[in-house]
Amino acid sequence: MNIILFGPPGAGKGTQAKRLQKSRGLIQLSTGDMLRAAVAAGTEYGKKAKEIMEKGELVPDEVVINIISDRLEEDDVKNAPGVIFDGFPRTVAQAEALDKMLAEKGMKLDAVIVLDVDDDALVERITGRFTCAKCGKGYHEKFERPKVEGVCDECGSTEFTRRADDNEETVRQRLEAYHAQTAPLIEYYEKAGIVKRVDGMASIDEVTRQIEQVLDSLS
Repeated sequence: MNIILFGPPGAGKGTQAKRLQKSRGLIQLSTGDMLRAAVAAGTEYGKKAKEIMEKGELVPDEVVINIISDRLEEDDVKNAPGVIFDGFPRTVAQAEALDKMLAEKGMKLDAVIVLDVDDDALVERITGRFTCAKCGKGYHEKFERPKVEGVCDECGSTEFTRRADDNEETVRQRLEAYHAQTAPLIEYYEKAGIVKRVDGMASIDEVTRQIEQVLDSLS
């Protein structure tokens, strides 16, 4: 079972991918991780990617596709029940190239799962986040405050930090970029009839339940 998870920053894709790895044995294929691994291993396409990145240029689709293709041939992936594509495709051209490459391997995408979000609610979710500077425990101004104001529940520290880019202007820009980038992709996969939507604003457990329900319907 091979899937793509689509969702904007803060929608919880990473959390859900980790849960699917644990519950289903699916392997998360992160484009960034695969590129770094190919460069470190000195593979044919890893060397090409390294040359391009050292010039400060973007790695072309052809090289990325071949790195993904090589990764799909590795034993851990071949022995797994499926994969989750993370960070790829980002354009319709990449989606077409991915379809072609999978078809050549006798594989296909089974589902493109879209975590639907309400932008205003997601802005509130992200901009309210803060963490303990000492142990990293996460909190939220509205949804999960420390039991004792100003004191971490886990370690008792009184120092907290907030990501610099977790401000409303930056978050809204990231959301606009996500919608502009993924809208054509979702349309492309809708034509193939494999788009499944879940409520990305539900609780983490509920989103997991909805995704599992989608995957159960495919098996």
